[in-house]
Amino acid sequence: MGFSRRSLVIGNYCHDVLLQDDVVIAESLGGAASFISSIFSLLSIPCDCISIVGSDFSYNHSVFCSPIVSNTSKTTVFHAHFYSNCPENDGKPVSDRTLKRVIACDPIRPIELPNSNSGKRFDFGMAVGVGGEILPETLEGLVEICDVVFVDVQGLIREFDEIDGTVRLINLNETKFYPLLSKIGVLKASAEEAEFMDVEEVRKLCCVVVTYGEKGCKVFWKDGEVEISPFSTIQIDPTGAGDSLLGGFVAGLSLGLAVPDAALLGNFFGSLTVSQIGLPKFDSKLLQRVKDEVQRRSLQCAQHRVGDVNELWFSKPLGHEQFHESLNAIRHAFSLPVQECRRDLPDMQNLTTSVNHSIKHQCNGQSLLHNPVYDEAVEPLKGTQ
Repeated sequence: MGFSRRSLVIGNYCHDVLLQDDVVIAESLGGAASFISSIFSLLSIPCDCISIVGSDFSYNHSVFCSPIVSNTSKTTVFHAHFYSNCPENDGKPVSDRTLKRVIACDPIRPIELPNSNSGKRFDFGMAVGVGGEILPETLEGLVEICDVVFVDVQGLIREFDEIDGTVRLINLNETKFYPLLSKIGVLKASAEEAEFMDVEEVRKLCCVVVTYGEKGCKVFWKDGEVEISPFSTIQIDPTGAGDSLLGGFVAGLSLGLAVPDAALLGNFFGSLTVSQIGLPKFDSKLLQRVKDEVQRRSLQCAQHRVGDVNELWFSKPLGHEQFHESLNAIRHAFSLPVQECRRDLPDMQNLTTSVNHSIKHQCNGQSLLHNPVYDEAVEPLKGTQ
């Protein structure tokens, strides 16, 4: 595909456990870094990944970048509790999910990052924490060695109860990360997470990408905004949809796409992810078709681009809708029949019935079926609305 720019992804891999009425229903690989590094690997994007796990990590065969193994801590574990009988409040169901971080692995500290004095720099850096592993000083260190840094806001605004690990969200401006926003390039948030920040103020400091489930996403920057169309899909498992979107977005930028086209590629991979269970597997022919189309699109846009090639290009280029149509055609050409997509689903009918009424949809249909970690709308702290 020609030259692509190198990325550095930081965020811990996790073990995720889903329970219904305190009975374990499913266990899976978690952590945004696992999905993002997978997208990069499959698209042949040069990528380094810094993730810390314990010696008990169960998914070494599933990750594309080997983690750092801690000698002092176990792998981060999240539990998502669902309950069949959901209480009513004025005729409206109350969320019956409780998300808990029951084990926290070591945080990623600045010392784990490549030394800035070594001269090794990255074109793109990604801070995609899920369990509090990204520290303010680590994010600042990432900024120093990367030309553009992308941050998932969930790693900045989650708080964890000291007793049972229950996850809540706090306002972004109450965190120690807020003063660093002017140093990063892009902040990604789900629509629910965006309620905990002033988008109009944040967009003055950095670009903001907000995901709206099956409605696609929207890109905000200081001088404008643009809506990015979704791809219709049959949702089987929403695990990692938001992470795949962010991975596809940065991969697109790495391959020379303008921001709107890259966000479209992100929507594309998000839609593919929700149509499979867990870490998605992609047909090699589909991937080659996507690579060819992205290369064609990148060359097409380069002919009309003006200004510094290293600057993010926010305006929607000519032919954007045709690029969407081309990706959509590729997607449908490799779609599985519904019955084949569902063949490996566990018998979770009762669980699905109970949670569908209470889980908010997120990036490209992102609700919670198997995995509690990705882009979840969690219980807000009182007084932070």
